[in-house]
Amino acid sequence: MAAQADTIEVPTDAELLQAQADLWRHSLYYLSSMGLRCAVQLGIPTTIHRLGGVASLPDLMAALSLPSVKMPFLGRLMRVLGTSGVFGADKDPECGGELYRLTPLSRILVDGVDADEHHSQKYFVLAVTSPRLAEAALGLADWFKKDLEPPVPSPFEDMHGAPIFDERTPLMDEEFDAVTNQGLAAHDNLGIATILR
Repeated sequence: MAAQADTIEVPTDAELLQAQADLWRHSLYYLSSMGLRCAVQLGIPTTIHRLGGVASLPDLMAALSLPSVKMPFLGRLMRVLGTSGVFGADKDPECGGELYRLTPLSRILVDGVDADEHHSQKYFVLAVTSPRLAEAALGLADWFKKDLEPPVPSPFEDMHGAPIFDERTPLMDEEFDAVTNQGLAAHDNLGIATILR
């Protein structure tokens, strides 16, 4: 058994600042995933594609039929997604605002394109960011503390009573089952097509 320490090593000022920055990054990184989910649900990648591959914030607001009071918030969302590489952003030489463009990542999120080599990953994003998976992830600490009999169920199965891909899953949540199956198919189709080339 390890001895308990009554003291702790105090980090230097530089280490403390770096630790605080890392703490914020790790604590808030889920917002990037939720921002990506929001962009997919709103159809932003598909909208930028339909607008010719580049769109300003006002273009997106109009095309998505969003209330005008939400423009500052959409701007913040697009900045987060631009910083994380989901979209590219350039200054509009005419008005000075941002012009958002598709990147390889956002191109694979474009939906409704009829092309043999294009397999939209929209449903993959919706599946892995679903409330059901988030709920299981939020219960990880409780799952670790439980003394479960082997075979130990996954955190998802323990929380919801069935594995993700199981005949009982549609009984639990039909929409979640459909999205996860579509997400798996999208992921498999993209991977197989890439390997076959």
